Amino acid sequence: MNQLLGHLELQVASARKLLGIVLAQTEAIKRQDVESLLVRLGEVQLEMRTREQLEQERDGLIRVAAAQLGVLPADIDIESILALVPAPNADRARALSAELRGLLHEIGQVHTVNRVLIRQELSFLDHLMRVVSGAPQAGYSSGGWTSAPQSANVVNTRV
Repeated sequence: MNQLLGHLELQVASARKLLGIVLAQTEAIKRQDVESLLVRLGEVQLEMRTREQLEQERDGLIRVAAAQLGVLPADIDIESILALVPAPNADRARALSAELRGLLHEIGQVHTVNRVLIRQELSFLDHLMRVVSGAPQAGYSSGGWTSAPQSANVVNTRV
């Protein structure tokens, strides 16, 4: 369990980096900076690979702790693992674990906001393309809700 602190520090560092990336995505979306957004998406993919490796290490630490405690890995939580760690290290591990949970929560919130912002931008572009192309669009008319007329699928059957 000597590896626990180092692992938690790597997890926190990765989460901080990922939070920085998704916050940069937010700014790129707001500026409508497509190139920057695409760069950030690539950075997210790279960091997610790092996080995947960290999760594999985490699973290994959990299996080792479960074996030492004589329980199933599914029954392990941070407090069970910390029973195997000296008190000063356990306090530090608790603090890192709490920070990690907070960072992951914040990343989730920012990611959700980014998805909403991207959907709004795409909806606006869809509307703009319909206006420019003259394509009818569903919405409200003077008589109430109306749907966009559907074009017939006409097939030229010349022989």
